[in-house]
Order: sequence, then C-alpha cells, then structure tokens
Amino acid sequence: MKEYRVLTINPGSTSTKIAYFVGKECLLSENVAHQSDELATFSHISEQFSYRKKVIEDFLQQQAIDATTFDAVVGRGGGLLAVGGGVYKIDNCLLTDAKNCANGVEHPACLGPQLAAYFAEQSSCSAYVVNPPDTDEYQDLARLTGIKGHYRTSHLHALNLKETALHHAQLMGEAYRNKNYIVCHIGGGISVSAHRKGRIVDGIDIVGGEGPFAPTRSGSLALSTVIELIQEGYTSEDLKKFCTQTGGLVSLLGTSDAREISEQANQGDEPSKLVWDTMLYQISKTIGQMATVLKGNVSAILLSGGMVYNENLVLQIKDYCEWIAPIVAYPGEFEMEAMANGALRVLSGKEELKYYKGVPIWQPSDFPL
Repeated sequence: MKEYRVLTINPGSTSTKIAYFVGKECLLSENVAHQSDELATFSHISEQFSYRKKVIEDFLQQQAIDATTFDAVVGRGGGLLAVGGGVYKIDNCLLTDAKNCANGVEHPACLGPQLAAYFAEQSSCSAYVVNPPDTDEYQDLARLTGIKGHYRTSHLHALNLKETALHHAQLMGEAYRNKNYIVCHIGGGISVSAHRKGRIVDGIDIVGGEGPFAPTRSGSLALSTVIELIQEGYTSEDLKKFCTQTGGLVSLLGTSDAREISEQANQGDEPSKLVWDTMLYQISKTIGQMATVLKGNVSAILLSGGMVYNENLVLQIKDYCEWIAPIVAYPGEFEMEAMANGALRVLSGKEELKYYKGVPIWQPSDFPL
C-alpha cells in the first residue's frame, strides 16, 4: 500500500502550524510564531498570504523537503459557508469564498485553502479542506430560536471535535458512525458538542457567544445584559469582540492565560479561584445539556484541547459529569492529524471526496416558518 505524502497547513491568529506526513506518521512539524506588530501591518487577512507562504517555504527548505513531491496538501478551511462534515476539494468556488471570507468571519484560517492551493500546484496534486470550522450537521430541533427569522448556527472546533471522536472510537474498537459521544474542545476557545452516530447534531455557537465563557470569549449572556451593555455605550463591534476577543478571562481578570489563572487559584487567590471554578462549572453544565440532546445514551464524554493538560480541570469535570458516562481526556489537539487523515481516507478510496457548492447546507427557507 502506498504511503502518501501529505502537507498540512493551519494558519492561526498568532502562528502558522505546518506538518509533513508520510502515511499516518508525522515526520516533521513546526508551529511558527508571528509577532503581533508584523501581522498588524496587514489590513485584511488575505493580505498575509505572501508572508505566510514564505514561512512555509522556509520551513520546507530548512527541512530539505521537496515541495514538488506531495500527494496532497490540506489547509484549514476558514471563510466558507456552512457545509456537511467531510473532505472537500479546493476548487475555484471554494477558493473564492475563502478569499472573500464568505461566512463573514475574517480569521487566519481563511488563508488555509489559499496556501494549500498554492503548494498543491507546485506538486501538481490535489488540495483539500477537512471538516471546516462551519461544518453544520445540526438536527432541525437545534436550529429554531424564540425570535422569528433568527436561527442557531454551527460554529465549533469541528475539525478537532470529529477527529477526537474518530480517534477514541478507533482505540475502543468501535465505529464512530454507530456511537454517541459528547466531545469538548477546551483551549483558547471552548466547544461542547453532541455526536449522534457520526454527526454533530447539536453544539454551541462559539462565534455568536453561546456556551461557557472561555479565555477570550464571553459565553452566553442574558438579553437583559446585552441591553445594559448597549445602554452603557458599547457598539455592535464591541459586543462582537466580547464574543471572540475581549470577553471571558480577559474581561474578568485581564489575561487570557488560563495556566496563570489556574496557578493563582491553587495558591489561594480568591478572584482567580472563583473565575476558574465558574468556567469549569459552565463547561460541565453545557455537557449536561448535550446529554439531554442524546437522551442519556452517551458512550463517552471526550475532553480535548490545550487546557485538558490541567489535571484539576479534568478532575472537576469528572466530579460534575462522570455519572453521565465515562470521561476520557485527550490533552492537546488532533487538528494536523485530522487534516492528514482526511486526505489519506480520500486518497486510499475509504471516503468519497466532496465538492463545495458555495451555498449553505441549510437555509431559513428550508424551515416552515
């Protein structure tokens, strides 16, 4: 069986992650940090293309990797309209929407398809995205709100959530498509999701401000609180930033460093302890919500993400939630492996390649009201 060569590219807010796989083995990886003052010189995300491209070219050159020998290149799929889960070919339609941030979220992940397409062209191979951030597999019951014409949408760490579930299922000798899991990504952002037989049927809109507060995210707020903020003079842009940049730990304690807050809490600092314990309480409450979505039929609760390295976090969530189902911790994230594995499934014929249509998988017109 051929061992395919796959390059994966994951542009983030302050770094670019690069990994080179031969088969399932990651031979080389790098997380190249970027100075904020360097990135600040670009007005729009897509303007960073040449800057990030050089970072990847330098990495390949330093590691003596021939940039013309890849069988596939995979980029993080930012900027796209909502799609079902799967592996998508990067074609002109997908590339255009990534460049234009068609989903309205200007994030460095929008560079993922652009960079993947460039490096795939050098190798005359295909370029893919795998389970993009706006992967939407919600059941209809998860969409309706109490305000007519306004619906819940899926904004989750879909790539890592699905790969964590696939990884666990494989270790257990189970088929992801036959099991129900609650899967959490607990890192710079926090996603909690209900997986029913291989589909994310419900979760939280982390871009829209749902769920627990996180290092830079406000989490759910009562409408009365939002009204008060508007009356205090906050603009719509200010409110959006609370959802993604300036809320959560940043607003409460002035830092997004969860490790620092956890250490201060352990040393007896009362404000830090209150904030830390409340965040874990809110994560646990949201896990409980997802248990009801699955009607209590939960095979396991899976924890992943950078904060899961913290033993206190895992123990507290177990104390709240282990009565629901066994809790298994997978510290860190599987995003680079997820992108490579998606490409490998397509290249080996184990999964059918999908094509991006430039139309959301679900639209309000699909609903009777």
